[in-house]
Amino acid sequence: MLYFAYGSNLNQFQMKRRCKDSVFLKKINLKNFRLTFRSKYRAADIEPKSSSIVPGGLFEISKSDEKKLDVYEDYPILYKKYYFSYYGKKIMTYTMVKKTPFRFPTEKYLSVVKRGYKDCNLNKKYLKKALQG
Repeated sequence: MLYFAYGSNLNQFQMKRRCKDSVFLKKINLKNFRLTFRSKYRAADIEPKSSSIVPGGLFEISKSDEKKLDVYEDYPILYKKYYFSYYGKKIMTYTMVKKTPFRFPTEKYLSVVKRGYKDCNLNKKYLKKALQG
């Protein structure tokens, strides 16, 4: 199955450790969404916003990888699954259930996300914008 990562799972070392079968395919942009950080975990989330994009990594994952991600993402309590179509292919990602106000991420979490942006060669301007709240 195809999975779209936009937060800490962009970090390919972390993703490989969590999902042993995962394969990074390429970077893609999710259109009409924006990146933000929220909840008591100060974790990444996406929300609809026209004319905005969320850069991310497209991964091929196995069924067992998906189960591991479900546990990590605290599905369906903290995150729910969101499906979208990309050039006719169905892609799964996670989005937070409760849209709480912006919370600046911890330094540790942010450094994992920044490493992921580097790993996937993503444009950091969208991350910088998200950090402004």
